[in-house]
Amino acid sequence: MTIESPDPLPHGVARVAEALHAAGHAGAPVMLDGAARTAQQAADALHITVGQIAKSIIFRHRDDDRAVLVITSGDRRVDEKKVAALVGKIGRADADFVKAKTGFTIGGVAPVGHVTPPMVLIDRELYRFTEIWAAAGHPHAVFKLTPQELPMLTGGAPVADVVQDPG
Repeated sequence: MTIESPDPLPHGVARVAEALHAAGHAGAPVMLDGAARTAQQAADALHITVGQIAKSIIFRHRDDDRAVLVITSGDRRVDEKKVAALVGKIGRADADFVKAKTGFTIGGVAPVGHVTPPMVLIDRELYRFTEIWAAAGHPHAVFKLTPQELPMLTGGAPVADVVQDPG
């Protein structure tokens, strides 16, 4: 169950709300009763399928230490080789790197509102759904959108095949 919080929003959630407003997105972040650090937890809280969760996965670009954000469907796993073929060599990002580059902690990384603009790739598998939900800057915060809104919200990020083949 989701609730609108009467209290001031956490800093990361406020940053996401500002980014959404600036982009003309009609929705706003909502706070969940409990944490949604995983796609399954978020799906359970929202009573939707796990595939409708837009996970934000951060990698470290090896050439320039820039963050690489892959927004993928919650029921898919990122294929690092496919991502590297599109953006160059990547490595895993630890919690400190994620926080420093995005301003968010793992479990609350949003697709918008980063403190440093990342390279972004959008998983084409998200287009299976008419409505998706993404983290909104805090493990208890999410916002609703459509897959078609993601490229506009992320500065024209390309939609690509970036996940492992199901099987």
